[in-house]
Amino acid sequence: MADDEFVAYVDARMGWLQRVAYLLCHDWHRADDLVQTAVTRLYLHWRRAEASGNLDGYARTVLVRVYLAEQRGSWWRRVRPVEDVPDAARRPDDPDMAVDLREALKALPARQRAVVVLRFYCDLSVEQTAEALGCTGGTVKSHTARGLAALRRSLEGTRT
Repeated sequence: MADDEFVAYVDARMGWLQRVAYLLCHDWHRADDLVQTAVTRLYLHWRRAEASGNLDGYARTVLVRVYLAEQRGSWWRRVRPVEDVPDAARRPDDPDMAVDLREALKALPARQRAVVVLRFYCDLSVEQTAEALGCTGGTVKSHTARGLAALRRSLEGTRT
């Protein structure tokens, strides 16, 4: 059954999808919403996703596109009245650096953040990232360069 395969896939990859969504939006509740929307869209196109030969890539692309579409939405959808502290799955080696890195990543514009997360957290190539975002390799490279430069500037101020 296709539904059984879908459920098995989502059960196996839910944690990964949530971590990618969190890195994109920096809010666990919003990440859950993004994943829910992405999983729903994945279900609607499950046969096409299976036929793609790369379920993780297809799911990741859907998730990133849901995130970027939400970023283009109305401002009131992005306003958070309360800042929630994220639940950590494990303790990083340097907790202060992890917090600084998350804050620096959070400050990046949405497309730069998406590129940095896909390239360095999801370990995608330039071409794979371009395909996921629906842009050219040159755009990925320029967003990567600008994003990394901004992260370096931000993190240099925290190491003093």
